[in-house]
Amino acid sequence: MLSPDEVKGFLAPEEGEALAALTAQAGALGPILEIGTYCGKSALYLGPAARQVGTILYTLDHHRGSEEHQRGEAYHDPELYDAEIDRMDSLPTLRRNLFRAGLEDCVIPLIGTSAQIAPHWSTELGLVFIDGGHSMAAALADYRGWASRVAMGGYLCIHDVFPDPADGGRPPYEIWCMARDSGLFEPVNRIGTLEVLQRCAR
Repeated sequence: MLSPDEVKGFLAPEEGEALAALTAQAGALGPILEIGTYCGKSALYLGPAARQVGTILYTLDHHRGSEEHQRGEAYHDPELYDAEIDRMDSLPTLRRNLFRAGLEDCVIPLIGTSAQIAPHWSTELGLVFIDGGHSMAAALADYRGWASRVAMGGYLCIHDVFPDPADGGRPPYEIWCMARDSGLFEPVNRIGTLEVLQRCAR
């Protein structure tokens, strides 16, 4: 059986375990959504926890990679590059990993962007995990598209939040500030670079 440490990605084990524990708490409120699937590392934490509490994980990604994954960039991975179409494509790797992990029954890939999918979504979600593109446009689309779908008492989790700009990109921190200051969420925990907020108002 495939384990998370065998899958490409940057989620630390303690962050993945925290997300699994939150899913176990929030799964009764609705399905779980993660934004930014890549090869499925975080899905291997969230999926089993969702199954255990009788819900499912939707995992959303366009699978063409963020800016840093493109050819010539720092995080380009030749194994995820499709030379025939001259594009990065992580979807085949995700599907293979979900099959190897035995998670096809509880993890449902959504192929697209938040801007494409969120306007057509109406189901309340127990937990939303934002780990998508780090451009301001992508981060804002993820936050604006999905934060309002978190059920009362549910969780909004944002990865790669660096309060000090010397440590990393700003957009995840900026949307965390927006959530904190919105009056809709209250911060409850930080694990590594994962910020956890809970929905407290409508």
